[in-house]
Amino acid sequence: MISHPLAGVLVVDFTQYVAGPVCTRAMAELGAEVIKIELAPQGDLARAMPVKRNGRSAYFIQQNLGKRSLCVDLRDKRGLGLVKRLIAKAEVMVENFSPGTIARLGLGWEVVHALNPELILCSVSAFGQSGPLSQQPGFDFIAQAYTGVTAMIGDKDGVPPMAGVAIGDVGAGVTALAMIHAALYGRLKHGNGGRWLDVALIDFYFHSHGLAVELASASGGTIKPTRNGSRHFSVVPAGIYKSREGHIVLVPVGEDMWRRLARAVDRADLLDDPRFADSAGRARHVEVLEQIITDWLQAQHSDAVALGVLQRHRVPCAPVLSVEDAMRHPHLVERYTVRDVEDAALGQFQVPGPLLHVVGQPPVKTPTAPSLGEHNTDVLSRHLGLGAAEIALLEGDGVLRRDVG
Repeated sequence: MISHPLAGVLVVDFTQYVAGPVCTRAMAELGAEVIKIELAPQGDLARAMPVKRNGRSAYFIQQNLGKRSLCVDLRDKRGLGLVKRLIAKAEVMVENFSPGTIARLGLGWEVVHALNPELILCSVSAFGQSGPLSQQPGFDFIAQAYTGVTAMIGDKDGVPPMAGVAIGDVGAGVTALAMIHAALYGRLKHGNGGRWLDVALIDFYFHSHGLAVELASASGGTIKPTRNGSRHFSVVPAGIYKSREGHIVLVPVGEDMWRRLARAVDRADLLDDPRFADSAGRARHVEVLEQIITDWLQAQHSDAVALGVLQRHRVPCAPVLSVEDAMRHPHLVERYTVRDVEDAALGQFQVPGPLLHVVGQPPVKTPTAPSLGEHNTDVLSRHLGLGAAEIALLEGDGVLRRDVG
């Protein structure tokens, strides 16, 4: 039987909200044992986020599937000592507090590196561990705005909207996952030892400019990338079109795809029209092209028929699905992109599935997220050798907390 890639890897997890938990949830799904350190008395603040039922948060569950919870008071030297002993045995530690917070908790790089010279510490933050903004608080939308990404979203003359998804958080989480894997491999292959990895949302977001940065720079400023509403700012006629039943996205990149699109919409004559002979010409006459494409889409019997024609001509296209429609889409369901969760308190509901797939190997069926302090006894007895009486004493003194409901 093929073992999962991270089987046997012990991860100490101080993450919260989205970016950090994305990384550590993926590590659990790849087979790692992820011990989520929750600060007593209330634990992860995400436990209070909606939808909440019978004391359980669906949001918390989504971000923490497959993890084990140790709820401990780090202000008590006994609690801090327990966590230090765990770190001494771990391969990886992940945190996404504001820079400096983990050090104030007594677990900064100098401390944990001395405890475990082989430890890989990954710190995830909005602005990174260095630079003029590093000490400022930040979330996804803040990093998005600072990197010119917000300026590329929305109508040209309107106020930029806030994207309704956590693009930067998830992207930073995946970046952290990649960096951790590289560090683990480097330690194994080259004996590199421990590393402190610095992951910033701004780095991921700025890297997401597929064209804008090089166009602005290499053109000497003559090209000024800007938001362009439902049209792509440089690839014409890529955009979002009103169809018979909703909206359809078309992204015909390059001359070959442009020719395919013209034939798909029964307008092969456009290929001989000098107005559309090249990308610059199509950009000058984009309104004419948009009307032709919109008229064709709305003349089709249904959006499914229109998409079928476009797909047969190998034109990159997609319907604009609602969240509910995407959750039901057979492709997402088959790939386990949409995952069912069965929770004793919340019942059955759906969350995004694993980020990573190994061909020929089914994904790890991680259990639901832990209740607060659910694994106090298991973690401390198995990893640190504490007995039941000692654990009970620590719980009685408030050093350890758990949900007894």
